[in-house]
Amino acid sequence: MSQPHDDKPRRYWTRKNITGALITVVVAASFLIPTPYYLNQPGTAEVLAPKVTVQGGAKDEKGNLMLTTVLSMQATNIYYLAYGYIWPNTEIKKEEDVRGNMSDNEYDRLLKHMMDSSQQCAVISGFHAAGLAVDITYDGVFVRSIVENSKAAGFLQVGDVITEVDGHAVVKSDDLIKYINTSKKPGDVVNVKFTRFKDDKQEQKEANIPLMDLTDPKDPNAQKRVGFGVYPENEMKIKPPQDVQIHAEDIGGPSAGLMFSLEIYSQLTEGDLTKGYKIAGTGTIDIDGHVGQIGGIQHKIVAADKAGAEIFFAPADLTSDDSNTQVAKQEAEKIGSKMKIVSVKTLQDALDYLHSLPDKK
Repeated sequence: MSQPHDDKPRRYWTRKNITGALITVVVAASFLIPTPYYLNQPGTAEVLAPKVTVQGGAKDEKGNLMLTTVLSMQATNIYYLAYGYIWPNTEIKKEEDVRGNMSDNEYDRLLKHMMDSSQQCAVISGFHAAGLAVDITYDGVFVRSIVENSKAAGFLQVGDVITEVDGHAVVKSDDLIKYINTSKKPGDVVNVKFTRFKDDKQEQKEANIPLMDLTDPKDPNAQKRVGFGVYPENEMKIKPPQDVQIHAEDIGGPSAGLMFSLEIYSQLTEGDLTKGYKIAGTGTIDIDGHVGQIGGIQHKIVAADKAGAEIFFAPADLTSDDSNTQVAKQEAEKIGSKMKIVSVKTLQDALDYLHSLPDKK
């Protein structure tokens, strides 16, 4: 009697098949495993006139004022990281150097605050340079960062807004610093009321926080300082005499402050501030018009050069830790750019330079 048989072909797993399947699984899994690195590259140089509108202002320049950006992306897998090693003008940074140990909520709050504050300071400094006052309302002390050994770390988070200490209202960082340093000593415990923001919600909180000695140990002549061990900034609202709309939702951080203030001033005043030139730049700005250092300026030089910028404003190097102007000039020379690198300490420095320019022929 013949045995029944199956006419369907049978599949046998050979060592080659198994090896191939394992490789496929490993490769697929490697796409899902993030790396603790970020990639920074040259971003864009974007004309400011379409992004900034001052009520009643003029947009009649023959040239352009441009902000510059850095393209920053997380190396979400090893292939992105490998790309970063071989692609030109790519800087690889550790995640902890980019965002420290902040949570996603803290990091998002910090980025939003930096951009909001940058735009507010740009409005204030731009209007002031044009001879116009801006109403400012202070709403508390924003916690920008927390030092590593601070006992406040268990109570406060980056992005919290301190509003009261020991029953005393604090609307500005100066209020907080003055109260603590005139009436407290290291080891004292203060009662702190603050607001925490998360998922578009606000929560009122309260904590008793020990104070610490913040005196600079490297300076024998340093003034005695006491505090929480946090870096405070003012939380504020502004009301300029003319409405200002800034559309820069896709740009984070404070580094466009100088260029925002120049565009605002340009729209508020008569004459062609640009003199027909393509003018790019970068730098933070405060309410008094001081220009501050930023990160990634070498990438911004590349972006500005590709966009055809003829002049680039770089923050002046005022201390031994500053390097923006130096790096900007080095990068411009490295890529063979013909851009004029102009070092500025203040908004007024940039305005003086532009006012002295001859019209472009």
